Amino acid sequence: QVQLVESGGGLVQAGGSLTLSCAAKGIIFSINEMGWYRQAPGEQRELVASITRGPNANYSYFVKGRFTISRDSAKHTVSLQMNSLKPEDTAVYYCNAPIVETNRGIVFDLWGQGTQVTVSS
Repeated sequence: QVQLVESGGGLVQAGGSLTLSCAAKGIIFSINEMGWYRQAPGEQRELVASITRGPNANYSYFVKGRFTISRDSAKHTVSLQMNSLKPEDTAVYYCNAPIVETNRGIVFDLWGQGTQVTVSS
């Protein structure tokens, strides 16, 4: 069974930093794109950043210049370095892989369980 496992969330003061990590587990042949989404209470889930195998990174405007996404394609991991955190960054952060090639075929739209990030003012 293929799954995404996140780690690294927590509580931090405004202006602080956190690093989120996500590892794809299972027999995986390749993952083209991986990304991070977030969902605050009462809000819709939104894209934070994504990265291809290129690697080409894409950031939402509200994190550009503060967050950095990176990946290790050989290990099927993706990280999100978050700097200059703001209270409005508080949310549950989810790792996502739209297409995962596995020994049992292609898995579409794989999500992690989510990790809480709380930024205090």
